[in-house]
Amino acid sequence: MALYRQFETQDALDEEYDTERTVTTPEGLIALRAGRAEVNKNVLTAPWRLANVNYGPTLAERFDIYKASEKGAPIMLYMHGGYWSDVRPTKDTLGWTSIAPREHGITMAVMDYALCPSVTIDEVVRQCRAAVAWLYRNAESFGGDRNRIYVTGNSAGGHLTAMLALTDWEKLYGLPADTIKGGSPFSGLYDLAPLRYTWLQPKLQLTAEQILRCSPIHCIRSNAPPLLIIWGDDETQEFHRQSQAFYELYAAAGNRAILYPVEGRDHYSVLSAWREPDSPQLARILDHMKSCW
Repeated sequence: MALYRQFETQDALDEEYDTERTVTTPEGLIALRAGRAEVNKNVLTAPWRLANVNYGPTLAERFDIYKASEKGAPIMLYMHGGYWSDVRPTKDTLGWTSIAPREHGITMAVMDYALCPSVTIDEVVRQCRAAVAWLYRNAESFGGDRNRIYVTGNSAGGHLTAMLALTDWEKLYGLPADTIKGGSPFSGLYDLAPLRYTWLQPKLQLTAEQILRCSPIHCIRSNAPPLLIIWGDDETQEFHRQSQAFYELYAAAGNRAILYPVEGRDHYSVLSAWREPDSPQLARILDHMKSCW
């Protein structure tokens, strides 16, 4: 009897969700992280950085805002990965993601959120929604355009991107239905069900109700914002399946969506667009942003 879909054992599922498995060499991943850390040293002291802005009442609810040089700039919110529980990716280690967007006139907000198992995924989603509400209500204070908010993130952040796109902003926050104008989830986790059978379950403590409530594939609605759904073509088959299945349901509901598997990229190298201002991948994201306004 299968454990989940065609997977008969936890080991088989664990392998599919081991994000480092498809990295060509461990040394390459180490070098990539070291390079980003070096870039971060300069970014974190930039005069255009607003550090540790609270978007909610707890210490975890903070982001850094990297202001564009011109006022009235579109706002991009970035949400990190790490399976909602890894302490390594934080706003302080991801400032480098603001470099390329800012060179194209975009104000970037890089956020932190509380981690499982101290909180549930429900609470993580709530915090990300609160961050968007703060950006909308306070955009003028940092020179942003509240009518051009775009969301993005990788892995767990890709999941959160989709959840924000599917939020009922009028009902929950009294904000315009189109508060989010568009988004680009990277390597997202749109179906949480398989994670319940992996090594992640002791941290995530997913229940059947949470899986239904917090899996984007179960929250599809019409009139949702356009999405550019990205993943690395070298990722595992489950990451391929997750993106394709979400795309099919999202588009079937009448929403605009584009699939964008990036050739020759894995779960980590697919993020290189954020520090390469002239990369074709970033150009594709910027074109998508402009099409959302």
